[in-house]
Amino acid sequence: MTTVYDFTANDIFGDEVALSSYRGQTLLIVNVASQCGFTPQYEGLEALYRQYKERGFAVLGFPCNQFGSQEPGNAEEIRSFCTTHYEVTFPLFSKVDVNGSGAHPLYQHLKQTEPGILGTEAIKWNFTKFLVDRAGHVVGRYAPTTKPAELAGEVEKLLA
Repeated sequence: MTTVYDFTANDIFGDEVALSSYRGQTLLIVNVASQCGFTPQYEGLEALYRQYKERGFAVLGFPCNQFGSQEPGNAEEIRSFCTTHYEVTFPLFSKVDVNGSGAHPLYQHLKQTEPGILGTEAIKWNFTKFLVDRAGHVVGRYAPTTKPAELAGEVEKLLA
């Protein structure tokens, strides 16, 4: 069975990262953007990360420019924005596509494993969230409108 640990992705600095390096952690994987109405969720994502990181939790942010061109910057601009405006310390990755023929293989897996409402696989907008258990299995998909703090209970269960 395929898990998120079977994939690699380039981090925000362009270095390839084997997601197996997160083996044993609970993950929240999120497609993010700097110029979106949901961008303030960076604050909540960072708060969740800081609250649970010592217990084996990580937020993985994947910038995406597929929704209203709301992530037009390059890697350095994205990293700078996130650290300057939201003091983001959770791992950020290079910009990816989450939909279409060029969708990153990780996102193809996430969407197939945990489809959205009525079985649709497509990501509808920025800040769609996928919760992953310590074994690398996708256990939940959450809409952009779901605030990070609303996921604390689910994270707690997976960390118990």
